[in-house]
Amino acid sequence: MAGPMRQPIDITSLERYLEQNLPLIKTPLDVKQFGFGQSNPTYLLTAADGEKYVLRKKPPGKLLSKTAHMVEREFQIIHALENTDVPVPKAYILCEDHKVVGTPFYIMEFLDGRMFTNPSFPGVSPAERSELWRDALRTLGKFHRVDPKSVGLEKFGKHTGFYDRQITTLGRISQAQSLAVDVDTKEPVGEIPHFGYNVRFFSNKASQPRDRSTFVHGDYKIDNLVFHKTEPRVIGILDWEMATIGHPLSDISNLTSPWHMDSTEYQAETFQPGRTPGLPSREQSLQWYAEAAGWDPRPDIRWGDAFFFFRSSVIMQGIAARYALRQASSARARDYSLKMKPFAEETYLRVKDAEAERQQKGRL
Repeated sequence: MAGPMRQPIDITSLERYLEQNLPLIKTPLDVKQFGFGQSNPTYLLTAADGEKYVLRKKPPGKLLSKTAHMVEREFQIIHALENTDVPVPKAYILCEDHKVVGTPFYIMEFLDGRMFTNPSFPGVSPAERSELWRDALRTLGKFHRVDPKSVGLEKFGKHTGFYDRQITTLGRISQAQSLAVDVDTKEPVGEIPHFGYNVRFFSNKASQPRDRSTFVHGDYKIDNLVFHKTEPRVIGILDWEMATIGHPLSDISNLTSPWHMDSTEYQAETFQPGRTPGLPSREQSLQWYAEAAGWDPRPDIRWGDAFFFFRSSVIMQGIAARYALRQASSARARDYSLKMKPFAEETYLRVKDAEAERQQKGRL
């Protein structure tokens, strides 16, 4: 999974830094870059004694967002979770000196395990497929049970109003994205269909889930997990840059999105509960999570699923905006730009469904 460096770093400078600050890592180094880690360039370091480590850094150049690419934040929470039952790689050192490799970076343990990009876990037995999903859900539940104060991170995020902040931020981002003008057609990307209606529904306090406060990962999904090489268990959670304190419903809806995407054309063809042997049902997956988390998301899951679609529609609009400005790779980005409006229609249906459920509950 690691190959030639697409974004070179000064290896000599890095070696000098390690010799002075982390002599555990023996120089000289062999450095390769992972194919994943699009947001924060990620490198495999092989030390002179054969031991392997991972370096994760901010991208070079001027960053468009002050809140993205927060490798400092990643290091902080990984390091804080090391003494809990949440599986994370050991975080060795954070360097905020731009002079070493050009941008801040941290170094963590290399986890020698399996990573899956397909949530149907192709190539494993039905029994293992079921257990891999069970441990992914159990691991998320354990993470949500960690009290931020118990690991010294009670100020890692605000403890109330998570979804209100999300709605405000997404609205601001969507407005900016809608103004992007295609360099060829001169047509603006435009507003997401039904966006205002969706915002009003999600902003309605009467419809929102009861406020909860836990750690949230922000992008907890199968391809951000490392599994044991031979056992169906998670040995590490990766990609923590969006972690904060918020509502756990956001993580469980994100993880189980392969189930609630099943009525759309965007669903992976191989993910077919009831037809793919060993894939648990959505109900079973939520039960496994509830048992581990000590909180049952099922009464609010339809609302959470609708919000997942709402957030995803803004992400899709962003891809369309970058394509309009020709700042994204054309083939896949153009495909997403064409799907933005059909996806928005599906989002609207999910919102209407969640709204009807809330009204029904209000009458009971």
